[in-house]
Amino acid sequence: MVRTKAVVLRSVKYGEGALVVDMLTEQQGRVSFMVKVTKSSHGKMRRQFFMPLTLVEVDFDYRQRSSLQRIRDIRISQPLPSLGMDPVKISISLFMAEFLCHATRDEHLNEPLFQFVSFSLQWLDGVERGFANFHLVFMMRLSRFVGFFPNTDEREGRYFDLLNACFTSSVPPHGHFLAPAEASKIGMLLRLSYQTMHLCAMSREERNRCTEVILEYYRLHVPGFPALKSLDVLRQLFD
Repeated sequence: MVRTKAVVLRSVKYGEGALVVDMLTEQQGRVSFMVKVTKSSHGKMRRQFFMPLTLVEVDFDYRQRSSLQRIRDIRISQPLPSLGMDPVKISISLFMAEFLCHATRDEHLNEPLFQFVSFSLQWLDGVERGFANFHLVFMMRLSRFVGFFPNTDEREGRYFDLLNACFTSSVPPHGHFLAPAEASKIGMLLRLSYQTMHLCAMSREERNRCTEVILEYYRLHVPGFPALKSLDVLRQLFD
């Protein structure tokens, strides 16, 4: 029996009244569940528990040879009301859920990763303004927990080697790099936190370009990382 906190990443309908749910858990890393949902507002397995980026606590029997686990009990561990009500935050949340679903696909036990994701969701839920750069800072900081955080030896005039995750004084021998002008923006993002990111003014075009670069970076380091369907909606946010 395992009791663990978890964040819901994706729910896919399976037959009549069932869902396949992917979660990032604190104690077991990525886990997939088969869930029979109930229409009753008093049932254990209510559909609202399985909305993307819901923070829950689950009890389940972990069976190592099974690809789909069975939940015995589930409850909300931390409500995040604004992520389901604010239209801008809803769009960011859909992007984050799809991004996390692919970026953490092969993660096993990684408590610091889970705690970072949980903290980030609670921070976004609580903030009221100045979060236009949130997804950029989130993606860059997440790379530290999944194993390819860039070195921070950024100096004026350096290139950024996307493939080897480092700044370099010479042009890399492959095509996956940023020229100094764009490389400086990566260096800037590495220095930002959620508390300071509002000080970095970017146009929508600059922010979208940074998003594309970071996603390319993940595609180079995470096998099978796809184009994200939710990206088009994110591109329209903020001026």
